[in-house]
Amino acid sequence: MQHKGEILEKAVRESGMPLTKLTKKLNRSRRWIYNAFENPNVSIDYILEIGKIIHHDFSEDIAELKKYRTMAAFMHLEHVSENESDEKQGVDYWKNKYVKLLEKYNQLLERGLS
Repeated sequence: MQHKGEILEKAVRESGMPLTKLTKKLNRSRRWIYNAFENPNVSIDYILEIGKIIHHDFSEDIAELKKYRTMAAFMHLEHVSENESDEKQGVDYWKNKYVKLLEKYNQLLERGLS
């Protein structure tokens, strides 16, 4: 089993960001970050939050994150396809409405000319 705290510590140290600055951005104490480094089961949420701050992608380092990364990519694709279908339905709706109004307009013109 991976020791997430050690992986976290290694990435933080390699980032070069001072711990004081990191803890201020996290609104946590230095003691909290040291406890996180010692914790083999640091919360994924904390790992991701720290990753954003130090600009580090932990999905290559932590096996548990690989499946979340895959799932997030899938959910993003699913969300995009839903938006595209909503847009397409919106376009079709307005196109059909325009065609119907144009047909009514043409009928009124034909009645006026007769």
